[in-house]
Amino acid sequence: MGGVNKVVLAYSGGLDTSVILRWLIETYQCEVIAFSADIGQGEELAGLEEKALCTGASKVRIEDLKEEFVRDFVFPMFRANAIYENQYLLGTSIARPLIAKRQVEIAHEEGADAVSHGATGKGNDQVRFELTYMALDPSLTIIAPWREWDLKSRTALIEFAKRHGIPIPVTKERPYSSDRNLLHISYEGGILEDPWAEPPEDMFLLTVSPERASNEPEIIEIDFERGDAVAVNGVRMSPATLLEHLNKLGGKHGIGRADIVENRFVGMKSRGVYETPGGTILRVAHQAIESITMDREVMHIRNSLIPDYSRLVYYGFWFSPERKLLQRLMDTAQENVWGTVRLKLYKGNVIVLGRKSDRSLYRPDLATFEEDREYQQADATGFIRLQGLRLKIDSMIKKVAKE
Repeated sequence: MGGVNKVVLAYSGGLDTSVILRWLIETYQCEVIAFSADIGQGEELAGLEEKALCTGASKVRIEDLKEEFVRDFVFPMFRANAIYENQYLLGTSIARPLIAKRQVEIAHEEGADAVSHGATGKGNDQVRFELTYMALDPSLTIIAPWREWDLKSRTALIEFAKRHGIPIPVTKERPYSSDRNLLHISYEGGILEDPWAEPPEDMFLLTVSPERASNEPEIIEIDFERGDAVAVNGVRMSPATLLEHLNKLGGKHGIGRADIVENRFVGMKSRGVYETPGGTILRVAHQAIESITMDREVMHIRNSLIPDYSRLVYYGFWFSPERKLLQRLMDTAQENVWGTVRLKLYKGNVIVLGRKSDRSLYRPDLATFEEDREYQQADATGFIRLQGLRLKIDSMIKKVAKE
């Protein structure tokens, strides 16, 4: 194959992208720059540069994008209370547009004419990567090896890696595929492809099981400004530092595990197991502070749009005009969301103990069951009569029709 001189590959050092790096060089006779975004993989980045260079990369770029990831991608999504199919907090989905965005920028910086990724032809990630490439620079050639090569299984990839002396972090006996960032870690493949099979306990990395979590509950407070968490227990932190701190707290108490069979964008169902400890805490806290600071009708309209917003993130339309439009609405709805939430963390549970705000719309003098001067209960009679008018008319018409 020709027509490609230099490729920027989204490189994780795992089985797929390690094989892809060598395959790109052999297939396209091109230069490959391996790019790894540090968005919270931790020890997974150790030795990555040496491995990529040994596999044939002409250059390796590993960049710390943790703050940008949480500030510009995770937090905007959490301001919208995004959740896919009522279960998935979109940890992998929200990382792909950032990685792809930086790939395009590096392609410009390095004079590359192509970009590549390791997503399979069956999954969602191929869409997320490529829609971002197209939105930011449609002139770049997109190479999706899983849709081109004759290596049709991970077993075939393992054999390819062995032939080329590429070290791999998985074996045939335990071929889990995982994806980790500051928001979550996901697992799929192997025994997990059977939706009846229980995930093995030794698979989990971020959380202890709720049964083995501390018997002592932990009380924390989270401060919010315009819908974003800014402090834990009174200590202000950067977005990435705050999420990392909540991950540790949540992990210690067995919070944030989810076992889901979800509907992929490409049309099939897929089973995934997730750990999202800090994100689970943030979502509960955010909803609690919204409950006293957000106007009822604004909340109802916003809530009606959450499924649409979440699908856009899951499907890969982060840089689409419709997601940007919805984001402006979501952010406007957060202008009054300031205050503090007190939570109890205990054996897999996040329990709201209290919420307070200088901008609270909650009025004890109105909500009280005791006597008050602001609200005249007799006024409810006319309100109810007006609400029931159309119901009365409908009933009258039906009665006449029967006669």
